[in-house]
Formats: sequence, C-alpha cells, structure tokens
Amino acid sequence: MDDVRSTKYMAKISSSFILKRLHSLSGVFPIGFFLLEHMLSNSLILFGAEAYNRQIHFLQSLPFVVFMELTFIALPILYHAGYGIFVTLSGRTNLSSYPFTQNYLYTLQRITGVIALIYIAVHTYETRIVNAMYGTEVSFARMQEIVANPVMFWFYVIGLAAICFHFANGIWGFCVSWGLAVSEKAQRNVGIGFGTLGLLIFIVGTASLVKLL
Repeated sequence: MDDVRSTKYMAKISSSFILKRLHSLSGVFPIGFFLLEHMLSNSLILFGAEAYNRQIHFLQSLPFVVFMELTFIALPILYHAGYGIFVTLSGRTNLSSYPFTQNYLYTLQRITGVIALIYIAVHTYETRIVNAMYGTEVSFARMQEIVANPVMFWFYVIGLAAICFHFANGIWGFCVSWGLAVSEKAQRNVGIGFGTLGLLIFIVGTASLVKLL
C-alpha cells in the first residue's frame, strides 16, 4: 500500500514539474516571441497610418494565418493563463512573513498576469470579435477609434505596463529556473537586461498609443 501511495505521489510530483516547465517555456516561446513581434508591428504607428496599415495587411495576408494564430498564439496563451490562474489561486507568497524581493516579484507576477489576461481579452474583443461582427479590419483608424475613449486609453496603458512587467520578470524567472542564470551576478545581470527591455517596450508602446490621439 505504501509503495502504491509513493508511486502516485511521485507521479503527481512529476506531472506538476512538467506542467510548470511547459508554463515557463510557453511564456518565452511562442508567447514572448509573439509579444516582441506584436509590439514591433505596433511601433510602426509612430511612422503614421500608411506604415502601420501596410504591416497589418502583410501579417493578415500570410498563408494559414488563422491556423498559426490559433496554434501558436491562442492555445499557448490559454494554457499559460489557465495554469497561471491555478498557481495564483493555490499558491502562497508568505509576503507578510518574509518580505524579500523575490516574494514581491512573485506577487507582482501573479497580479500582472491577471491584469494582462483581462487586457488581452478586451483587446482581442475590440480588434478581432468586433471586426468580425461588423466586417471591419484592424487599422490605424480603428485603433484611433478605440483609444479615443479616455477610459480605454488608460486601460491600454495599464494593460501594457502589466504585460511588460510580466514578460520581463517571467523571462528572468525562466532563466533562473532553467539554469541559464545560476550565480547571483548572472541573475542580477539578466534581471537588469530584461527589465530594461520591458521598460523599452512600455515606452515605445505608450508612445504609439499617444500617437493615436
């Protein structure tokens, strides 16, 4: 009986380990890569309507674009978000007892994950579902229409901030948990590097939103 319980326990631990690894990996590829591509495309807003609309047309004209969006974007995000919510609801941060930096970062990672999920859901609705309902397309003018509402503008700024932090801190966690940054110095350098990248994405993204006003 003890052997059976031990086997089940080890299987549970192994399953949990694999799910955590997949969750961590999915945050880098494909989600992290998609974020970089998406923000790069959005940065073309800074160069005007023609440049942005040309990029959107190029992306939407790619072969099998719907299949690629579902396979490499939608499904990974759903898994990453679903497991992230499970971790949020079942995890304990010990923030009040052990107020160390890692506990604060862990807590912020969970909070920004929830905010990012809400933001992605609203953004998908505004740029995909609404367009499908009314036969319109994503364009410079459509994005102007969305952020013309001050509430939506600040919602986008807050959502962007949450995504940038979640991305940068998540990549740092990936490098640590996968043994890519073992020493304290390496972890600090990786944190500075990806923290700077996250801040840069936020600045460019916010500038793009302002350009739409």
